[in-house]
Amino acid sequence: MLQKTIAILTFVGLCLLAVMLSATTPTSAGPFGVLVVFISAYLVFLGLISFFLYGISGLTAKLSVGLMARRPIERMSFRKAYYYSTIIATMPVLLTALQSVGSVGLYSLLLVLLFVILGCVYISKRVV
Repeated sequence: MLQKTIAILTFVGLCLLAVMLSATTPTSAGPFGVLVVFISAYLVFLGLISFFLYGISGLTAKLSVGLMARRPIERMSFRKAYYYSTIIATMPVLLTALQSVGSVGLYSLLLVLLFVILGCVYISKRVV
């Protein structure tokens, strides 16, 4: 059920993002329009990263069966891939937001990367 929900939200976010980027400008859309663009971009990245992590996890599990005889790598559940992607999907959105105010530099990039790494560590410790 979670996979279907994420797939639908990704499609809706992609459609909304396409409409907002092709039909409006940032000045004509106003603050609410800019917020819709960022939220829909987050939803698109969330879905893409969730399915990417889940697929790579399955591929790694299949490849490890022949290579590791003792304890092959297990496939990550979609729920766990979703949890990781909630944090990882914030990175492109935060970098886009920082770029819009003109302050993306090495320091900003490292801070966003540190935020993502800390979030992933927190998820790895809390989620079973």
